Amino acid sequence: MKKPKVFITREIPEKGIEMIKEYYDVEIWPEYYPPPKEVIINKAKDVDALVTLLTDPIDEEVLREAKNLRIIAQYAVGYDNIDIEACTKRGIYVTNTPGVLTEAVADLTWALILAITRRIVEADKFVRSGEWEKTRTGWHPQMMLGAELNGKILGIIGMGRIGSAVARRAKCFGMKVIYYDKYRKEDIEKEIGAKFVELEELLRTADIISIHVPLTPETRRMIGEKELRMMKKTAYLINTSRGAVLDEKALFKALKEGWIAGAALDVFEKEPTPKDNPLLALENIVVTPHIGSATIETRTRMAEIVAENLIAFYNGKIPPNLVNPEVVKIRKPGFSL
Repeated sequence: MKKPKVFITREIPEKGIEMIKEYYDVEIWPEYYPPPKEVIINKAKDVDALVTLLTDPIDEEVLREAKNLRIIAQYAVGYDNIDIEACTKRGIYVTNTPGVLTEAVADLTWALILAITRRIVEADKFVRSGEWEKTRTGWHPQMMLGAELNGKILGIIGMGRIGSAVARRAKCFGMKVIYYDKYRKEDIEKEIGAKFVELEELLRTADIISIHVPLTPETRRMIGEKELRMMKKTAYLINTSRGAVLDEKALFKALKEGWIAGAALDVFEKEPTPKDNPLLALENIVVTPHIGSATIETRTRMAEIVAENLIAFYNGKIPPNLVNPEVVKIRKPGFSL
């Protein structure tokens, strides 16, 4: 049997590619930047499978040209870049890589919390720029004062896998945990003593607020001017979920005018964010370039999961991480039909 063709829209860790090559004829986009949409459309015309990233728009325009496409294996947990309903109607299976990046994103969340509350980035610049030397003192009672975490309240918006992992780490810092979610999570409440509250109470009460929700029509810009004004002036906002859940213009005003003490972002409404984004000119914000899952272990395991999903489908089995199970009623897994 001739191998089905797969187009991979970015170079993923080699272990995953090697696994895929045993079953598929593989083509990989060679550039660091994502392929333009017209390239994806052109490739989709000729392949049986796609491996995609969050930056790849897989919409009606792409799908109507993809006559042979049977499976899209997303190299990410989220899949808001893919028109799932349109895929299902066409009998196209869509998979993702859930669970594997939980601990890595939780680690980065805490790195951001510590960086913004203890002014780590500011302090680094202070030393490198020579400003510390100019003070002529190695230590001063008023130098680089930050915020202590012990005894403070951590508010988590979205108590899923990642939110729960962040909450567990809060015990090490002696913090109390409150959370808001669509559903009560009694297991995590019992495990660490977290308390469920409504969103408004969380915003008004928490000292650190960390966002961990998927991007949906309901969560898009869920934190805007109204919500930011509810927060304490001494509070910090952390976002490692999706950029569009936060209104960046409102956040700029909040940071510039002192509604809140600071913010730390790993995600932006537009990625990569332009260098003239006004947020980048502020001192009371820490930013990173969407590196929540950027550990060798996590990215390699993500590649393996992508391969496992593709291999299961090749063998006529339902992929282990299928996000549109209704598709099974439309078409059986595999390339025989």
